Amino acid sequence: MQEKGTPLLTLIKGIISLIILTSLLVAVLFVDFVYKTFSYSTRDMNSDAIVVLAGGKGRVDEGVRLYRTGRGERLFLIGVDPAVRKADLFVEKPAERSGEQVYLEKASRNTLENAIFAREMLLSHNVRSIMLLTSRYHMKRSLLIFRSILPKDIAIYPYPVSAKNGTDSWWSHGGSLRLLFSEFYKYCLYRVIFLFSQGELRQHPK
Repeated sequence: MQEKGTPLLTLIKGIISLIILTSLLVAVLFVDFVYKTFSYSTRDMNSDAIVVLAGGKGRVDEGVRLYRTGRGERLFLIGVDPAVRKADLFVEKPAERSGEQVYLEKASRNTLENAIFAREMLLSHNVRSIMLLTSRYHMKRSLLIFRSILPKDIAIYPYPVSAKNGTDSWWSHGGSLRLLFSEFYKYCLYRVIFLFSQGELRQHPK
């Protein structure tokens, strides 16, 4: 004889099992996200343009350094504060490369807008390859967005900039762990968004 309340108990067990399986899946995906985030390495190569996503510490300075050494024909500083002038970010120096090919974009306020506004600038200058420079923790999501927004024939090479909130010992720092999980959440969210709207967001060159 079946005991009263068994269906409810079965339902509860099923819900608990689903929660456990979901948690394990999220944990596995998060570990994979972190592993790939710290697997990106800088490359000793040149590109048509260096694209810097401004906002993180050290990004602009590293982008300017790479531009001065000839690693990119042009330098695009994306997401710059409207009050900032080019002279504030790129100081002209005697006997060094000038800032003639340095461009500032001041309208975008998030990574998706960064990619959309950068796309217009890159296409207008017939850029076919870029070195994408941003903080290491931000790189995986940035690559996903830029590869979804830019035409497929534009090569994108990641150039991560390490920061204090993205150290190799991230597991021992609560702030770093929270930052990485926040990036993981946003990355997954954009994966879903692009799954349904990628074709609408990408603009093909004429």
